[in-house]
Amino acid sequence: MVQHSVRGSQKTAPRGTRGDAADAMDRLWVEVNAELRRVAHRQLRLERHGHTLSTTELIHEVYLKLAAQRSVPWNDRNQFFALAAQAMRRILVDYARRHRRLRDRVRYDSLDADNSTPDGERAIRLAGSQRADELLELDAALDRLGDVEPRLAHVVECRFFAGYTEEETAAALGVTARTVTRDWVKAKAWLQRELRDPSRRT
Repeated sequence: MVQHSVRGSQKTAPRGTRGDAADAMDRLWVEVNAELRRVAHRQLRLERHGHTLSTTELIHEVYLKLAAQRSVPWNDRNQFFALAAQAMRRILVDYARRHRRLRDRVRYDSLDADNSTPDGERAIRLAGSQRADELLELDAALDRLGDVEPRLAHVVECRFFAGYTEEETAAALGVTARTVTRDWVKAKAWLQRELRDPSRRT
């Protein structure tokens, strides 16, 4: 099985978030921090122009979400990457919700109402809202997929939301890369059918 490589393992966990039950997670965090940062940076490069979430902010948010899971026995790096993918999904979906709320506020305002905001920035904000809607629709469809095919949903979390390669996804989920390839094709086909159904849209 392909394992996630370890790079720059001297990175420390964000301060002010430790607790007695988080020691094991913090030790694992030091081990995988550089690799997770590389994955996050790679994923954010695919986001739209004007995306304001930085790699450092995303990694910090992932840490906070993982540190809150105090009942998890943090002793397996592959499990760590699987849960990190779920955390990235939640963070990016929350980010999309904030952009949709911004869009809903801007929609009813005159474009000339706020002269302090450059036209280009306004355009970026409005353009971002369409992707926000798409991401929220995908998230809702992914919940439905998880109800019937949990592993397929986990593959989507790893491949789409975390940007893992097939090998990285296989390591995180404890399956073969060939299984990931098959599951990824099946999941995309299922989601495409689901998202074409107007009655399913949020």
